[in-house]
Amino acid sequence: MKKILSVLFISVLSACASKTPQPSADVEDRSAGARTGMETPRSGEGEPSLNPLTDPNNILSRRSVYFDFDSYVVKDEYKSLVVAHAQYLRDNSNAKALVQGNTDERGSREYNLALGQRRSDAVKYVMTLSGARESQVESVSLGEEKPRATGHDEASWAENRRADIRYQGDY
Repeated sequence: MKKILSVLFISVLSACASKTPQPSADVEDRSAGARTGMETPRSGEGEPSLNPLTDPNNILSRRSVYFDFDSYVVKDEYKSLVVAHAQYLRDNSNAKALVQGNTDERGSREYNLALGQRRSDAVKYVMTLSGARESQVESVSLGEEKPRATGHDEASWAENRRADIRYQGDY
């Protein structure tokens, strides 16, 4: 009996004395003085990152696609812009865009609403072909109701024949 109690006592003591390994956490020192000469700084480190949608040096800050008179074909000069916005949407799955089709003042209200819708649908089509999900892009027509230029000449009309790409939070 003494042997059993002494073995039990030693077992309990050894169990209490053993140390449970604690998980270690590696901590990286990111203070300015902690750098070694062999490390290369990351590009843009220390600089605030700009939102690509508002950075004037980024193609995504351009939001308008212009059309020829009575046309809804996306011109080659704007395809790279539309593709860049599609790639942004593809890379940012929570982002949503609204494409607003616009027309100049010539033509009836009904005709211009239909033409504006075809313009916004054309931009949406290129965006979805370029990687954006259809659920991320909504297309609407504003017709002639939201002119950017108010003149009654060719320069003003050309400015108003457009589709504008707006992002959630802009509208």
